[in-house]
Amino acid sequence: MSMNIIRELPHPSEIKNEHPLSPELIAQKNMRDEEIKKVFSGESDKFLLIIGPCSADSEEPVLDYITRLRELQEKVKDKVLIIPRIYTGKPRTTGDGYKGMLHQPNPTGNPDLKSGIIAVRNLHMRALAETGFSAADEMLYPENYSYLDDLLAYIAIGARSVENQQHRLVSSGVSIPVGMKNPTGGDISVMMNSITAAQHRHAFIYRGCEVKSDGNPYAHAILRGYVNDKGQSFPNYHYEDLYRLAQTYAEKNLQNPALIVDTNHSNSGKQYLEQIRIAKEILHSMRHSTDIAKLVKGLMIESYIEDGAQKIGENIYGKSITDPCLGWEKSERLVLDIAELL
Repeated sequence: MSMNIIRELPHPSEIKNEHPLSPELIAQKNMRDEEIKKVFSGESDKFLLIIGPCSADSEEPVLDYITRLRELQEKVKDKVLIIPRIYTGKPRTTGDGYKGMLHQPNPTGNPDLKSGIIAVRNLHMRALAETGFSAADEMLYPENYSYLDDLLAYIAIGARSVENQQHRLVSSGVSIPVGMKNPTGGDISVMMNSITAAQHRHAFIYRGCEVKSDGNPYAHAILRGYVNDKGQSFPNYHYEDLYRLAQTYAEKNLQNPALIVDTNHSNSGKQYLEQIRIAKEILHSMRHSTDIAKLVKGLMIESYIEDGAQKIGENIYGKSITDPCLGWEKSERLVLDIAELL
């Protein structure tokens, strides 16, 4: 047999009973949900920054980083709403390599999915309890969303997942904003079809149950650049790209037209320092087009304590073990500059 069952994993209800949220944290999370939704509906003119490490690989430096974000949030609270990235599942282009805290709570250890589920939940719980931040995560595995559905503020559907039917259907039953990235090949119609599917009602199978979804009016676009057939990266954050997407949205019967621009990945060609220039160019485009200004709700930025990236096992505190990130000093300056430019 080519697939061997290691063990049966606990049901989400078991994990939640063992690691419950207090009534105070539930209320706090619900208040943030409403504040974030108002940005996507246009009721709030605050600018979203979904910012944090490429992958949340270790609890203490991630919480250290998020605590710093909490202090920074207070400085820009009139204009900017921060959602920390706590990305605990890491998609891999070839399937090989570190797959995130969900797979390996210890990046140098063996895969342990049960311990990973608990570690991920505890990290999100500590972030909420200690900083007041509910966070963003990528929905890499739709069936695992139920372990975190009472904690997350925002979900991203990755470029490799956006065409998958289960990701689209589960997104239609989620009560928080879900961002649909353009696929790695750059076909915008795939992303728009995914948003349409997520905003509609569906009946489907989820975790062995027949379910019905109400549709998610906060499903929206994320532009992250693309790769051509020769493996070369190309951006899609320029004025013309943003204006074209605004026109595309205008032709569709979609609720709450919205866009988050990913400043890294193929938009930067993974040149992480370019995120600073890219962020400011997007703000410049917003100032020159009311259509773009209405559409762009925020940015996604990869940032950590130390600049760049390291190999697993180097053990440099607060430095990414996946894609390179902006360090704290540059990140803080960028967030303050964004608030000043808005």
